[in-house]
Amino acid sequence: MDCCFVIDKHAGLTSHDVVTRVRTLTGVRRVGHTGTLDPFATGVLVVLVGRATRLAQFLSGAEKEYEAVIRLGYATGTGDVTGERVDGHDFTAKAQSPQSLRREEIDNALASLRGEIEQTPPMYSAKKIDGRKLYELARRGEEVERKANRVNVIEFESVARDDDLLTTNDDGTCDLNVRVVCSAGTYVRTLAEDFGKRLGIGAHLAALRRTRAGQFKIENAVTLDQLSELVQSGSSGLRKISPAAALSHLPAITLSAEDLNRTLHGITKQMAEPGSCDWSSGQPIRMLDIKGDLVAVGTYDDKEYTVHPSVVIGSAV
Repeated sequence: MDCCFVIDKHAGLTSHDVVTRVRTLTGVRRVGHTGTLDPFATGVLVVLVGRATRLAQFLSGAEKEYEAVIRLGYATGTGDVTGERVDGHDFTAKAQSPQSLRREEIDNALASLRGEIEQTPPMYSAKKIDGRKLYELARRGEEVERKANRVNVIEFESVARDDDLLTTNDDGTCDLNVRVVCSAGTYVRTLAEDFGKRLGIGAHLAALRRTRAGQFKIENAVTLDQLSELVQSGSSGLRKISPAAALSHLPAITLSAEDLNRTLHGITKQMAEPGSCDWSSGQPIRMLDIKGDLVAVGTYDDKEYTVHPSVVIGSAV
């Protein structure tokens, strides 16, 4: 079972919990994922099984899409609904009530966070510094200096519900539904906090759902319970995505029988004619057999006009 599953993770599970459950369901030891999803969040988690785990490097940098609820009224220590309320931020001097916000103010604050921006990873994140996960340090009350990363927020827009932009809660806070499309490595929690700072109001994420990771969409995802039922019943409807399909965003070449054997042994393939393709140097290339199955992912050299199999997932006979 060398394949990919798109899991619809439910709240309360870590990404590692999902990997462990898939490992148990499939009976395959090698299982991984292509991008951490916070425990409180739900939605698309791409899980790789068997030799497909070698392909994570070609999938983890994919663009992401989210639906989120930003709660305006106070910030939390984690930036999301799981953290404790934090008061006394320096931006509270200009604070106003969430209910008094005008649509123009909201639209301007959203627009100011679109495009390429600098973003500092939150302490409560899985990012590692000197081999230590930030959230582990944060739970011990430690805070370390983090380097800001450049990320790309392609879309950051409000989504009205029943023609109302804001929903008022019993405690006086207001919820704003938003849609986010962003580059890998973007923290939506940090976006929510920075959005609140633009408005002079404490803010945090009340809900987060990943609806897309690269080409993998929530409509094609299965829950762990559904996956369990399909595996136990031996159903032909098991939504396995082949390694070749998982990397369909990459260009491909089809190997002859001779090339196939050479590729399986890590030998570079010479392209037929110089200039026969317009790939850039270093471009990952799918190397397929005549049935369309993925044998390897190669790296193109535009000086030598060759493709070197850098990650081989097929087996030599």
